[in-house]
Amino acid sequence: MEGQPLIGDGRGLYKIHILGNSGTTLATRLSLILGIPHISLDQLFWEPNWKIASEDEFRAKIRVAMEQSPNGWIIDGDYQRRGGVIVQEEATDVIWLNPPLILYFPRIITRTFLRLVGFLPPCSPGCPDTFREVFFSRNSILLWCLTQHGVNRQRGESRMREIGVGVGTQLDNRKMRRIGGWGGALERWIKSVKDMDQEK
Repeated sequence: MEGQPLIGDGRGLYKIHILGNSGTTLATRLSLILGIPHISLDQLFWEPNWKIASEDEFRAKIRVAMEQSPNGWIIDGDYQRRGGVIVQEEATDVIWLNPPLILYFPRIITRTFLRLVGFLPPCSPGCPDTFREVFFSRNSILLWCLTQHGVNRQRGESRMREIGVGVGTQLDNRKMRRIGGWGGALERWIKSVKDMDQEK
């Protein structure tokens, strides 16, 4: 199964956890290809006016969302310390998007600007970005991306050592793939998913 783009449960059911930058974009594309719902952890975690769901509430929302999608799901987002680990445990496949900072940071800037001017919806309903939060706050998404890039990469590499396809120490739980580079590897992988789905 390591030669396939997705592992699944062996019966054609896929529960996919996407980590890293542009995860929502990939999740949306995969949802259309595979015909299974896309669930955003951002929308489960953030309540209107940027209120944070409690850990128990967040975990409960995640479980309900997964239970409501018995034929498979695609969930993007991390939130490991808040309860996102549930998704990784239940997933048949974990996809880690790990492009260079210089590639994805301009995309973050563009997306944030489009949200500020109302051309894109906020990450969660009722949670609009503001110029003050984006440019003059310690909670700025732009600042977070710059300061957490290395941290997130180390976390991803650590997970790969445990559950990476072909390399993980957990031999019965190798289900994580790293997709890096400048975009070509991702497009080739998506094409292989399309080909796999058409062969079903």
